Amino acid sequence: MSNVSETLLYCAESGFEAARQLDSFPAGHRSRRLHGHSFRARVRAALPAGWASFPGAEADELRRALEACVAPLDYTRLDSIVDTPTDENLARWMRGRLRLPGHRSVGVRGARDAGVEIDPDDRALLWRRYVFESAHRLPNVPAGHKCARMHGHGFETIVSCIRSANTGSIADDCERIDGLWAPIRGELYHACLNDIRGLENPTSELVARWIWDRLESDLPGLARVTVYETASCGAHYDGRRFRIWRDSSLDSAVRLARAPEGDFRRRVHGHTYTLRLHLGAPLDEVMGWTLDFGDVKELFTPVFRRLDHQPLYELPGIEDGDVASLLRWTRRSCENLLPALDRIDLYQTPGCGAILAWGEGPSALAA
Repeated sequence: MSNVSETLLYCAESGFEAARQLDSFPAGHRSRRLHGHSFRARVRAALPAGWASFPGAEADELRRALEACVAPLDYTRLDSIVDTPTDENLARWMRGRLRLPGHRSVGVRGARDAGVEIDPDDRALLWRRYVFESAHRLPNVPAGHKCARMHGHGFETIVSCIRSANTGSIADDCERIDGLWAPIRGELYHACLNDIRGLENPTSELVARWIWDRLESDLPGLARVTVYETASCGAHYDGRRFRIWRDSSLDSAVRLARAPEGDFRRRVHGHTYTLRLHLGAPLDEVMGWTLDFGDVKELFTPVFRRLDHQPLYELPGIEDGDVASLLRWTRRSCENLLPALDRIDLYQTPGCGAILAWGEGPSALAA
């Protein structure tokens, strides 16, 4: 395996049900009325050795720490606990209570289509999700490639922006992003993307760049545009470089060899893992992509087959059964197959697992 240094982050998510009233929002804004959400909280942390009760317990214990942190918020009126309980202020409140070593980010999603992440530099990354139903075809792919045929997707776009104290309230920022998105949606929604000027070759990467170009001058702090072509693959663009990802689902058996005697995790059990491969490469100006999603899937298939519907504890190098060992085994197995790979996410339950990144290091952890 390459000597390039790596970063390992453990991840956890937890939900809570709560009501809030945001009196700081402009008069007439619906959020000024008492309302409720099914909130999701998320944390990522580079936990030091020895933090958990045993190696392999990190994700479980990080989840329990997050659950304990948000427990006072569950089934409460948030403005009785947190002043102006926007997603941003809730995330800052959670970060203060968690006090984790090596934390990288704490986030809150107040709705499926909106949320905020607080990074170690105390910046708030606001994100908004939008959907457009469109058709496209890729004109430069080889004959016989399925994407050469006209087809369609329910595309999703996430616009991420770093909030600044100079941009006003979070309500102002949300209204600004929504307003800028409206004419873009008007062009993309129920359209054939190939007919739009600048999208004659509408790959995920070029759609992301096209959206970025329309937002950049009017949206201070624009950090990233993400385009989901399907639920399992898509592309990011941050104004300088492109990154793509592809997801796989693994139904695998495991046991944690270093769990203490009597711990149920020493028994053979299993998970439906979500594994996400992240790749960074220069844009192929002819094809309009960094890599073909189909090629990534095909190249990963031999590794996938060794993991899916398998007893992972029988694979040399994964005997311990923990997510960190599985991530490093996957990196070693893919090193020659996918040289552009520089990050792998692995979740044993939704939102709970770990991220391994190398190459560009922390910058690769933004998404």
